[in-house]
Amino acid sequence: MLSLLKISQFAIVENLELELDAGFSVITGETGAGKSILMDALGLCLGDRADGSVVRAGAERADVSALFLVGHLPEAQAWLIERELDESDECTLRRTFNRDGRSRAYINGRPANLSDLRAIGERLIDIHSQHEHQTLLRKDSHRSMLDSFANLRVEAKALSGHYAQWQQAASKLAHAERAGAEQAARLEIVEHLLQELSQLNLGPDEYARLEQRHDTLAHIGTLQLDGEQALAMISEGENDNASRYLQRAIRSLEPHAQRANALAEAIDLLRSAHIQIEEASPTLRHFLDDLEASPNELAELEQRLSQCHQLARKHRVAPETLPSVYDALNAERDALLEAADLGLLAEQARAAEQSYQTHATALRRARGEAATRFCDDIQQFLSGLGMSNARLALTLTPLAKPSAIGLDDIEFHFSANPGQPLRPLGKVASGGELSRLSLGIQVVHARHSPVPVMVFDEVDVGIGGGIAEVVGRLLRALGENAQVFSITHQPQVAARGHHHLRVEKRVVDGTTHSTVVALSDAERIEEIARMSGGMTITEETREHARTLMAN
Repeated sequence: MLSLLKISQFAIVENLELELDAGFSVITGETGAGKSILMDALGLCLGDRADGSVVRAGAERADVSALFLVGHLPEAQAWLIERELDESDECTLRRTFNRDGRSRAYINGRPANLSDLRAIGERLIDIHSQHEHQTLLRKDSHRSMLDSFANLRVEAKALSGHYAQWQQAASKLAHAERAGAEQAARLEIVEHLLQELSQLNLGPDEYARLEQRHDTLAHIGTLQLDGEQALAMISEGENDNASRYLQRAIRSLEPHAQRANALAEAIDLLRSAHIQIEEASPTLRHFLDDLEASPNELAELEQRLSQCHQLARKHRVAPETLPSVYDALNAERDALLEAADLGLLAEQARAAEQSYQTHATALRRARGEAATRFCDDIQQFLSGLGMSNARLALTLTPLAKPSAIGLDDIEFHFSANPGQPLRPLGKVASGGELSRLSLGIQVVHARHSPVPVMVFDEVDVGIGGGIAEVVGRLLRALGENAQVFSITHQPQVAARGHHHLRVEKRVVDGTTHSTVVALSDAERIEEIARMSGGMTITEETREHARTLMAN
C-alpha cells in the first residue's frame, strides 16, 4: 500500500507530508485547489517527465517521494532484490528537480533511471485518468486492455519475442538465397587468405620476438666484443676491475662507519653496488656464451620477417596484428559457411515459425475466452450506470498475416440501443456513453488487477445522481480488498469513502499555498454539503449529506 506521500517546494505546495491509510479514500476540494498537484507529484515518483517549471516560485529545488509497503507483494520484492534495491518491507520512490531543469531519481535512496521507476511503479499502483475514455477510440488500446484484464501481458510480450526470432531467421534465409553467388565468391577469397596466414602460422607476440632475435644476430660481432670488454671492466679483468675497486673502497671505509650516519649509508650503497655487479657478471657471461647462431638462422629470420611484411601490406595492417586478422577471417568463414547452408537456415526458420504459431494459437485461445468474461463483467456494470440496453463485444478478427501482436485484430464493438447491430466503438458511441463505458472498463480492470493501489482521478466526471451512487458503492467495495483513492466532485462518491481528504488553497502574505486536511465526520458532512449545494450551505444540504453518509 501507499503509506506516505511527501511533497516539498512543488508547484504551489510548500511542504506536505501526507500519511495514507488502507481502504477507500476520497479526495475532494474546490476547482483549482490543487488536487491535480497530488496526482502530478505521484506521477513523477512513478517516472513521469517534467522540467524545472514544477519548482515552486522562490525555491531552487522541488522534492517528491512516495513510500510503499511491499511486504505482501512478492513480484515487487523480487524485482527489487534482483537489482539489489531491496530494503526490508518498504520501497521509497523519490524525484528531485532543480530550477535549471536537472532532475534525479532514487529507489530506496539509490540512484535510478526513469525506466526503473516505471517498472517498479507498474507493480505497485494503477492510476486511472478522467481522460482514459479517449483511449477507447484507439483500437490498439482494446488489445492491451484485454491482456491486462486476463493477465496475459507476459504471454503477449513473449509472443513478440518469438515473432522477432522468426522474422530474423526468415530474413537470414532470404538474404542467403539472394546473396548465394556473392557469398560463394567471398568464401573462396577468405579460404585463400586463411591458407596463406595458416602457412605463415604466426603466433601471438611472435613477431616482436622475431624482430628482437633478428636485431641480435645482425649485431652479433659487436655484441660479443663489447660484452667481453664490459665483463673485463666489471669483474673478469686480470688486473683491476670495478668489483675489486668496490671491495677496496668498502674495506677502507668500514672502520669509520660508526663515525657518521652519512658514511654508513654510503657504505651500504657501495655494498649494494658490489652485489649488483656480482649478479650481473654471470648473467652477462651466460648471454655471451649462448650468443651463437647457425649459419642459416639470420637468413631464415629475414625470410620469415619478409613474409610477415608482405602479408601485412596485403591486409593493410601492422605485422604484429596478423594473428588477429586470422581470427577475424576464420569467424567470417564460419558465418559464410553457415549462410551457405540453406538447408540449415530453412530448418531454423521453420522451427522459429512453428514456435511462434504454437504460442500465438495459445494466446488467441486465451484471449477469446477472456474476451467474453471481460465484456460480461462490463455489461453488468453498465446496467448500473443506466445503460441496461447497451451491448458490448470484443471481436477477434484474423489478420491477413501473423504479426508481433498475434493472429487477430482485437476491437470493441458496441450498440447502445435495442435492435441496432454491434459496430466499432468509435463509430457509434457518444461522448457520454464513452465516458461511462470507460469507467466501467476501469472498475472491472481494477477488480482483477494484482496491483494493490488504485487511483481514480475524476473518472466520474459527467455522471451524477443514482449513477454516481453506484460508482461510489463499487469503489468502496474495491477498497475492502485494496487501497483505493478517488479524486471526485460527486458527493455520492465522496460519502462512500472510508477516509476523506480535502485539498485546500489559501493565500498568505501574497503567496498561494495548497495543503491537504484529513476530515472528521462532522467536517465530512460540511464538505459533502458544499459539494451538493454549492457555496451556500443550508440545513437541508447538511441533512442530505448526513443521509448520504448514513447510507
